[in-house]
Amino acid sequence: MASRVEEIDDINFEREVLGSNQPFLLDFSASWCAPCRALQPLIEELAEQLQGRLRVGKIDLDSSPGVAARFSVLGAPTLLLFRDGREAARRIGLPSRKALRELVERAYADARASA
Repeated sequence: MASRVEEIDDINFEREVLGSNQPFLLDFSASWCAPCRALQPLIEELAEQLQGRLRVGKIDLDSSPGVAARFSVLGAPTLLLFRDGREAARRIGLPSRKALRELVERAYADARASA
């Protein structure tokens, strides 16, 4: 089965993430980062479960440092949730499955409250 996690880089970030009509969870990771590798199955699971409601992508800090610098991402893993072209939530470090889900659900709740 193909991954639902999109590959994001400095070139396609604006179009895919900021231009998305759905909330977009972006995982800032690095190939050398053990917690990032541990997070990958959770990210894949979330992308599958919330398909159609949430877009999920990952960006490599080493090969695409521009986006990381723009959003002051200093370590991996860092998760940024974007909604309507803006950062809506941030989580630094390896979250539990429950914490990851809460991050996303809180952003949806915030969106409903501001509508």
